[in-house]
Amino acid sequence: MTNESNLSGPASGQEVMLVTGLSGAGKTTTLRVLEDLGWEAIDNFPIRLLERLIGKSLGEEAPSRLAIGFDSRTRGFNPEEIIDLAKQLTTQDGVEISTLFLDCSGAELERRYNETRRRHPMAMGRPVIDAIRAERELLAPLRRWSDMVIDTTALTTNDLQQAIRQRFAGAPSDEISITVSSFGFARGMPPLSDLVFDMRFLDNPHWVDGLREKTGLDHDVSAHIMADPAWDEAFSRIRDLILMLLPRYAAQGKAHVNLAFGCTGGRHRSVHTAEAIAQVLRDSGFSPTVIHRNLGSRAADQIEGTPQT
Repeated sequence: MTNESNLSGPASGQEVMLVTGLSGAGKTTTLRVLEDLGWEAIDNFPIRLLERLIGKSLGEEAPSRLAIGFDSRTRGFNPEEIIDLAKQLTTQDGVEISTLFLDCSGAELERRYNETRRRHPMAMGRPVIDAIRAERELLAPLRRWSDMVIDTTALTTNDLQQAIRQRFAGAPSDEISITVSSFGFARGMPPLSDLVFDMRFLDNPHWVDGLREKTGLDHDVSAHIMADPAWDEAFSRIRDLILMLLPRYAAQGKAHVNLAFGCTGGRHRSVHTAEAIAQVLRDSGFSPTVIHRNLGSRAADQIEGTPQT
């Protein structure tokens, strides 16, 4: 994702978000989440009629937060004309217009279309990947002009929903929501983390008889991890860094922070560390949500790699 600025909207008046992007990149999902968050959402709206929906043209009836979805299928779609119209409407008092562009790699979009057997709107008898390239070229001016770009290539539908909620939930600036998660590098990096800590420098309990099938939630696994000579200093530094950064994130208006702790398989070292940090946060007055992504995965020597000697 790029352009991380927090667009919280005008203190009064109307906030309009134009939601566009490549077909299949997640526009419909994004609009549904925005609607859940209190936005009035309209999809595939004829963009030439935009001025009828916003600002003084509707007076007090104008919705304060309006999300309008459009893409290459929308009637009268012309990127340059859309940009010019948005610039004109921004000059109205009390109206703030922003644009969110949903991007995705061509290979991933091709996979999604082949998997769902949907027809790409620009296919017209040509291969899907050619249609994707044509649409990307058509949308290039909008992508360059957009205030925010979210790349959904590595995001599941749930990941995208979480990303939209985090960015637009509008939590008060003096509150910050924290998610602490554990994961296994062997099973892929989490796509939505703000801070990632690699705990693979600690001794791996997987290679200790009696601990392999257990997890970082078990006392003897935790004891083994904390007996590592590097644990005390490393944990203290990680703890102090997080506690130093959180109030600064909040002061910048960041409503959500995701802390991720990884180890090889995501069952021992990362789980223990995530739980320990979550307790530190509770003791400091926060209420973190804890997620152990790979806790239920089976123990496997092939994943854990070569045992330490």
